[in-house]
Amino acid sequence: MNSITAEKTTLSESELMALGTRAFTGLGLEPKDAHDVARILVMADLFGLSTHGLSRIESYGERLAVKGIKARPRITVEQVASAMVRVDGDNGVGPLVGMRALEAAMATAKQTGVGIAFARGSNHFGPVSPYSLIAAEAGFASIIGSNATTTIAPWGGSDARLGNSPVGFGVPNPGGKPFMLDMAISVVARAKIRNALKRGEAIPDSWATDKAGRATTDPAAALDGFLLPIGGHKGYGLALIVDMFAGLLSGAAYLTHVKSWVDAPDEPQNLGHFFILIDTRHLGSTAWLAERMNDFAAILHDSPPADASRPVLVPGEIELNNLARHRRDGLALDPAVLALLEQHAANA
Repeated sequence: MNSITAEKTTLSESELMALGTRAFTGLGLEPKDAHDVARILVMADLFGLSTHGLSRIESYGERLAVKGIKARPRITVEQVASAMVRVDGDNGVGPLVGMRALEAAMATAKQTGVGIAFARGSNHFGPVSPYSLIAAEAGFASIIGSNATTTIAPWGGSDARLGNSPVGFGVPNPGGKPFMLDMAISVVARAKIRNALKRGEAIPDSWATDKAGRATTDPAAALDGFLLPIGGHKGYGLALIVDMFAGLLSGAAYLTHVKSWVDAPDEPQNLGHFFILIDTRHLGSTAWLAERMNDFAAILHDSPPADASRPVLVPGEIELNNLARHRRDGLALDPAVLALLEQHAANA
């Protein structure tokens, strides 16, 4: 494909995978590891989650260059119980550690019906939804989460003590669209505020506060302040439990023990992730699950929309529709991202 329209180059999925793999190989990763990292980031782009896609080559690459992330970690998997493993990422690139933990959780769940992987020694692992889809396509329902650099003040507090920890849920639908809910605990991801700053645009005052805790529309002030959690004190509580599962129980850093990749790019973050998988084949046949999942979605879709131009959706449908469209038509990649990928790929 590889056609240029306006200022963006359109690439096919296979071209994105090849370029992403070469770029991360150029940054020092083993080719197979680079392929697994590219798989998560390309899938994010195909979902329409460009802030967590191949554009991450910039931040990942900067930290790899200063040895803040190991290009060739020795990732280990320890079986701690019949249905539970612990993964030590050895400060590897986040999506690589995430993939190894997902693979370990799937292998365990295949044997016991339920598999749990706790990962430590990791870094930013991309969005949750690519892992959810990989799990769903293999027949696993999932609950997946990670902790993150501190950007949110505790409810009633005045400084950042907890991260914008993402969490996601997935349920397979054999032959149909799986359910996928992927959400950060803040109203928006910090990357969206950074992108608004780059574009010189204001942000809604519901996204973040300045460093004094006042609502702001200035992205620069917001980046110097705090993200606002969804649902007020309820979102605060949800962020804490995600960090307890991802950071505290895994043996990783948690809350203010997590290093900032911006302030200390050359230091390990020691982020943690958790993967809780259920092998749905132990609950019933694929036909049984497909019938129930399709009925579940139909009940929701049949609700008359309040706005005729906006039909009721099931979580994951927007991302999966984007995935199908981009697989068919290709993805228009930002020129700056393409240039950086090609720069690193030249070193492979």
